[in-house]
Amino acid sequence: MGVPVGRPAPRWRDIDGILLLDKPEGLTSNAALQRLRWVYRARKAGHTGSLDPLASGLLPVCFGQATKVCGLLLDANKVYRVTIVLGARTTTGDREGAVAEQLPVPALDEETIRRVAAGFLGESEQVPPMYSALKHQGQRLYQLARKGIEVERPARRITVHRMELMGSEGHHLHFEIECSKGTYVRSLAEDFARACGTAGHVGSLRRLSLGPFERPKMHALADLEQTAALPAELDALLLPVDAALPGMPVVTLGLAEQACVLQGQAVFVTGPGSARVRMYGEAGQFLGTGRMTAEGRRLAPERIMVDIAPAAGNQA
Repeated sequence: MGVPVGRPAPRWRDIDGILLLDKPEGLTSNAALQRLRWVYRARKAGHTGSLDPLASGLLPVCFGQATKVCGLLLDANKVYRVTIVLGARTTTGDREGAVAEQLPVPALDEETIRRVAAGFLGESEQVPPMYSALKHQGQRLYQLARKGIEVERPARRITVHRMELMGSEGHHLHFEIECSKGTYVRSLAEDFARACGTAGHVGSLRRLSLGPFERPKMHALADLEQTAALPAELDALLLPVDAALPGMPVVTLGLAEQACVLQGQAVFVTGPGSARVRMYGEAGQFLGTGRMTAEGRRLAPERIMVDIAPAAGNQA
């Protein structure tokens, strides 16, 4: 990350924890991450699941040891609030693209809209849009799309758990959608409009929940940037690393077992068979995740999430 013009080089620091960012519209997820990293002067940071520049809402940003849970959160379900605009399909599937097709909108009452939405519940195959970050022969699809190139994309298995109509104004329909990883809401909006007998695109999109973070309190980037000179106040907003893993079983280790696990060695302890578990020391310190064998008597560490030092601990 470069140093912004006119600012002195930051003194980077090691911090651990998760910040639930309310990403504003108009920023890529990476741009928001880099601005937040600057605010915290964090040596190491990552985010869990990109949001399009058009989209706003929940973007968990992980600092330090918390970056090791990013991959686990990528598999989580998500909840979005989306406005689907009927009558026009755009080149990008959202309001930022040029209109590619216009169709009349048939008369639709709430009963009809809900019936059509119900047809999208459950598992289905979805073809990712060209305007996505997926790669084809080493190039991002959106880079090809900007050149006017369209390539064949294999369909992906997705699950829509809920598609609830929240209201409407004219041709603007407001939904809350709960869906699995890999679901493209823009493609869902286009398919929904087509099922209604017209064309459509996403007018607005906001993420409300991701995995264990269900409609949490989020922190606006502008507010955090105003607080940048007060690191104690900023650090108080961080969630502990294990806040991302609330549904995972717990195994508590004695001092001898803890010492072995922190060196990457398996230990004999009792736990749930064939399960990924959270590992804690006797004093309640979160150590990381491990995997129990089928019989539930041997634990192999997977990800150590503390600094391996004589006084290892979460610095958040």
